[in-house]
Amino acid sequence: MPTLQESLDRLLHSNYRNNSPGAAVLVAKAGEPLYQGSAGLADVGSGADLTPSTNFRMASVSKQFTAMCVHLLSQKNALHLTDSLCAYFPELAHFAEATLNHLLNHTSGLPDFEEHLPASQVIQLTDEDVLQLTAAQQRLLFSPGTQYRYSNTAYVLLGLLVERVSGMAYAEFLQEHIFRPLHMHNSRLYHPAADIPHRAMGYAFSESGELVLSDQGIGTATRGDGCIYISLSDYQKWHKALSGNTVFNITITPNTNPSVIDRTQGWHYHMGWFFAEVGNGTREFFHSGDTSGFTNLVIRLPQREVLIACFSNIADNWAFLGELLDALAQFPELCLGSPLVRHLQQLTR
Repeated sequence: MPTLQESLDRLLHSNYRNNSPGAAVLVAKAGEPLYQGSAGLADVGSGADLTPSTNFRMASVSKQFTAMCVHLLSQKNALHLTDSLCAYFPELAHFAEATLNHLLNHTSGLPDFEEHLPASQVIQLTDEDVLQLTAAQQRLLFSPGTQYRYSNTAYVLLGLLVERVSGMAYAEFLQEHIFRPLHMHNSRLYHPAADIPHRAMGYAFSESGELVLSDQGIGTATRGDGCIYISLSDYQKWHKALSGNTVFNITITPNTNPSVIDRTQGWHYHMGWFFAEVGNGTREFFHSGDTSGFTNLVIRLPQREVLIACFSNIADNWAFLGELLDALAQFPELCLGSPLVRHLQQLTR
């Protein structure tokens, strides 16, 4: 049987050439890498290689950072997770039933802003645009707390919430309260004018099957739902903080009303993470991120002290993620107990 190094090296280099975008993979246990590798280019135009220091657009993996910002404000009693959304957004007084907890756990029933974009929209949406679009809708999709429905709208509003409550720009709040304390020195929140070091550009397959530049779109500048850039190196620092820093530990024992996705299978969502109950009190945590030019997956197995992260600068790269999961399943300490991870593409639509 091949080693983990051999298996993942073969997987990466059989999928990506040295003149195309690709992927970077990290597998760590107890804070130490078991595997770290990459194949392909961060920027086809410049020829820069993908490395552990390459900053990828996280897409919806960003949501765990937005949830953490809200959690940190809650710890300071600057807000309460049971507060109504309209306590901070008077523009949304007609959605008074929705609480911050509902937004965090995708049970708010807020309308999807993506379904209400003006046909004339040609420039990137801002968070304020999303707030205005949401305020213009007359009713919720369902009574808050009664069902799970993935909501980018909710996380855009949570990013704005952090600004309104803290009085700080969201980018600066992230830097001051998360990135700088954890020495995540290269992590950034996207802005068209932002300086993002070691930045990967995003690519997608055209109708003719060619990989073309696809780094930005109309909906890719909203912040709380998916605008953070992080490298494998910095993400491992985040993982260590979640595991060993009591200030940041919100995922080991989720107890703030996680949503139920599938009760029979033990699937839930909590504070920016999907998680699965796999017996004997064991939980597996997941999140994916899929946006214009990028596809990402992070897996945390706290009881085994395992982190698995795969960042790719190719859109809709789910086939590769499936191959990665198949390869990892050959190693008992990395084998997952729940199939939830293979349903993330559907659960995040």
